[in-house]
Amino acid sequence: MNRFAEFNRFTNSPVANFKGELYSLPFNMYTFNKMWGVTTPEEAAAKIEEQRRAAGITEPRNLEEQAISLVGADIYEKLIKGYTQKQWGRPCDQLPAFIIKRLPVRLTFDNNYFNALYQGIPIGGYTKMVERMLDGIEVRLNVDYLANKAELDKLAERVVYTGPIDAYFGYCLGPLEYRSVRFETEVLDMPNFQGNAAVNYTDAETPWTRIIEHKWFEFGRDTQGNELPKTVISREYSSVWKPGDEPYYPVNDAKNSALYAKYKALADREAKVSFGGRLGEYKYYDMDQVIARALDEAKKSNK
Repeated sequence: MNRFAEFNRFTNSPVANFKGELYSLPFNMYTFNKMWGVTTPEEAAAKIEEQRRAAGITEPRNLEEQAISLVGADIYEKLIKGYTQKQWGRPCDQLPAFIIKRLPVRLTFDNNYFNALYQGIPIGGYTKMVERMLDGIEVRLNVDYLANKAELDKLAERVVYTGPIDAYFGYCLGPLEYRSVRFETEVLDMPNFQGNAAVNYTDAETPWTRIIEHKWFEFGRDTQGNELPKTVISREYSSVWKPGDEPYYPVNDAKNSALYAKYKALADREAKVSFGGRLGEYKYYDMDQVIARALDEAKKSNK
């Protein structure tokens, strides 16, 4: 990817806002100190274990029990429960445990969301990177591939399909569930709105899930290094996906995973088509994971 972009040193360190109380994410010693006043890893671990035992959880069966096992009941109630129910549109005890397992829990003073050695955002944004990747390649916008499938398939020896896998097969086995996101974006006449790229609003009453302040992905400066006097924020609202909406997140519960497996069996018979991405594979991917998956698929296709 370095052929197409120079990456900055951005490190994702979200902040959780619970009714005006601010906590560090991912869960770490700063979080535990603010929540309980503990100052050592031993004290934090003991507090989590105390609350796990009080909840009587031995083998977590759902997201709620998994979260309490990982970080205790207090953090679950303030920083996980409301946010997760807004994000997924259902109670935490109706969601699979694995969703919460991807969140780091550290008994250190480390606010870095990811453990990767190299982290960053393309300078100038992903749009510029993609423009460079497509330089010299014919691009057609506002084309419905599925509506023109027979004609378009004749143009290529191989098709890479990154749309919803159930839509590709005409929903013949029934629709998969997705979550969608609605954005409200504002340009504010101030240099700094929240001091961080991402602030999650974890109480159930606040209608949005988080606010993104875009300038902090580039440290508040433009590509020439000048400070930006204004700021742009986006409030994110999670919603049920319906036809016509943009699908963002697959709902990987047992019912939908079983249905996806049936669509995957159909996809495996499509010799000319590679299904990829969050929608094509009905799987949650971070950016590094989806790039690695694309490179692996390209190598396989070129053999």
